[in-house]
Amino acid sequence: MFANKEGQKVPSCVWHTRQGDQWVDVSSGEIFNNRTVVVFSLPGAFTPTCSSSHLPRYNELAKVFKQYGVDEIVCVSVNDTFVMNAWKAQQEAENITMIPDGNVEFTRGMGMAVMKEDLGFGERSWRYSMLVKNGVIEKMFIEPEKPGDPFEVSDADTMLRYIAPDYKEQPSIVVFTKPGCPFCAKAKAMLNEKGLAFEEIVLGRDATTVAIRAATGKTTVPQVFIGGEYVGGSEDLAAYLNK
Repeated sequence: MFANKEGQKVPSCVWHTRQGDQWVDVSSGEIFNNRTVVVFSLPGAFTPTCSSSHLPRYNELAKVFKQYGVDEIVCVSVNDTFVMNAWKAQQEAENITMIPDGNVEFTRGMGMAVMKEDLGFGERSWRYSMLVKNGVIEKMFIEPEKPGDPFEVSDADTMLRYIAPDYKEQPSIVVFTKPGCPFCAKAKAMLNEKGLAFEEIVLGRDATTVAIRAATGKTTVPQVFIGGEYVGGSEDLAAYLNK
């Protein structure tokens, strides 16, 4: 049975991270002292649920968490720093701080270590999330103890509802762009001015003109979708936002 540690201090430890071409030790005190931090922990980098849902949604909502007083969002996994850095780059999770708990020190201190020998993983972390204020755990969401890899309560939306129950979720926004396009820059600037988070799909890197033609019947950029609705180009976006 995994114990809820609300009201207790987080474990004290040091993580060995690779930043650029240098080894940099990061202490738990640096992360948590005099700060408000959201932590989510998961079984492993590059694994299906972690890559498709857990990490991306926290990254997507990072600006919203910041608006409600969260200083940093931290992902903890029992992986080495090279794996965590590669996963962050692959996921383009620039809003998340990756903590490589390769020695399982923090995870054991949290009482969240679990053996996954049946998958060839060895010792890993159970999936959970928590809100930490000045090193003290205010709230924990621990996944139910059942077979497999449950993902029911440690998600970003559950945490956000706890922190900001009045928050109204914005529709998902996707912008098709290409490098050097001034109208694309204008569209992104308008969204940023409104404080609206969006996902950018860059033609030639993330997709081809075939994708945009199939979705809109056009090959020009930008092309914007909001909440499943096709909005159009930068002028169409301006009209939409002014409504």
